[in-house]
Amino acid sequence: MKLSEFYWHRITPLHFLLWPTSILYGGIVSLKRLCYRLGLFPTTTLPVPVIVVDSITVEDKSKTPFILWLVEFLKARGLRPGIISRGFNDNTGTPIAVTTSSDQDAVGGKSLWLAHRCADSPVWIGDDRVAVAEALLKAHPDCNILINDDGLQYHQLERDLEIVAIDYCEQNIGNGQIIPAGPLRESLNRLQDVDAVVSNGKINHKFDTEEWASIYNMNLTKDIFHHNLDARNCITPADLSNKRVHAIADLDSAQWFFDHLLNLGITAEFHTFADNHRFKKKDFQFPDTDVILMSEEDAFKTRSFTINNLWVLPVEAQIDGALREVIIKNIRDKFQGLKLINIMACPLCKGPLRYGKSNKDELICQSDQLAFPIIEGIPVMQKSKARDLSNKNETLFKVA
Repeated sequence: MKLSEFYWHRITPLHFLLWPTSILYGGIVSLKRLCYRLGLFPTTTLPVPVIVVDSITVEDKSKTPFILWLVEFLKARGLRPGIISRGFNDNTGTPIAVTTSSDQDAVGGKSLWLAHRCADSPVWIGDDRVAVAEALLKAHPDCNILINDDGLQYHQLERDLEIVAIDYCEQNIGNGQIIPAGPLRESLNRLQDVDAVVSNGKINHKFDTEEWASIYNMNLTKDIFHHNLDARNCITPADLSNKRVHAIADLDSAQWFFDHLLNLGITAEFHTFADNHRFKKKDFQFPDTDVILMSEEDAFKTRSFTINNLWVLPVEAQIDGALREVIIKNIRDKFQGLKLINIMACPLCKGPLRYGKSNKDELICQSDQLAFPIIEGIPVMQKSKARDLSNKNETLFKVA
C-alpha cells in the first residue's frame, strides 16, 4: 500500500500538518478559476466544440473507459473527434502527435493506449493545451469536435461541456480532503458547476450529492478475459479456479485491478511495477504458472514480444442513455452558433465544403462529389451517410 493510500482514506495525526496546505492549495485553485470566469485572465475559444473529460481525484481509472465510449459515440453520430491531453510528465515543449509507433517514454503509456484504441481519431499532447488543440486542428482540418482529457483545471481553453467521471468508492474519494491531505484535486463542491457527473459504482451517501450536477450511471463490464494473441479465445473467472495464476499491473492501475480480481473470486499472486513501466519478457518469467492476467491497457505495452499464457481483461463502459441527450444538445447548440462552412473539411480529401444551393441541410465536397447531411444541426461526416452527386449536376455556392 502506498503511503498516500494509508492516510488519504482516514484521518490521522498527520492531517493536522496537512490541512493548512490543503486549504491553501484549494484556495489557489478556486481563485484561479474565478479570475478566468471574471475575464481577468485571457482565454481562447476554438471554432469547434470542446468537451472536457476529467476526474476530480488523483487516481480514477473510470475516466479512460469513458473517453473511449465518448469517442465511439461521437463517431457513431457522424462527428470526427480529436483528443488533446497533457501527456506524460507534463510534456513541455512543442505539441506532439501520438501514434501507435510513438515512443512510450516520450508520450506515456496512457496516450499511446488512446492512440491505439482511437485509431481513426487524432491524439495530440502537450503542456500548452491551446497550442496542442490548434496544432491538431491544423493537421486534421476534418476534425470537428475535441475531447480535452484532464482539462478541468486548464481554464485557458474555453469548453462547451464539462463531464467529470468518478469512481464513487472509498479508494478514490477517500476522506474527502484536497491534496495533500486527501486524494481530491478540487473540492467536491466543484461538482456543482460541471455539466454532468458520470458515476461508476454505487453512490456512497457519506458525501452530500444534493447540490451536484446531474449524476449519470456508468457500468464497466470487466469479467471476461481473452487471450493476448487471439481475442476470440475467452475464459471466465470460473475457468481459473484450479489454475496457478499471476496478475501484473503498473502502480497506477494496480489497486483497482487487483481488487477487481479478488471480487471476481480469482486467487492470484500479484506483481506491481512502476508507473509507465516498459515491460520486458523477463518480467513474465514465473515458475509454476498456468495463467498471467493483465488489464487491456497494461497488456498493450507487451505488444513487442509474445507471452503464450497471457490473458487480458478488457474494460467496456455502458453509459446511462440520458447522458447521450445532454451531450448531443450541447453539441447542437454549439454548431448552431457557428458557420459550419468555416470549420468543416471533407473527411476524405480534407478539402473545403460548400452548402448546396437547393438544400442547405447538406455540406458538399465538390472534389469527391459527395453531400454530407446535417441532421438536427449536427453535420454527419461519414461517407456511408453521404449522398453521391457524381451523376448529378449540382449548383454550388460558397457562404460568406
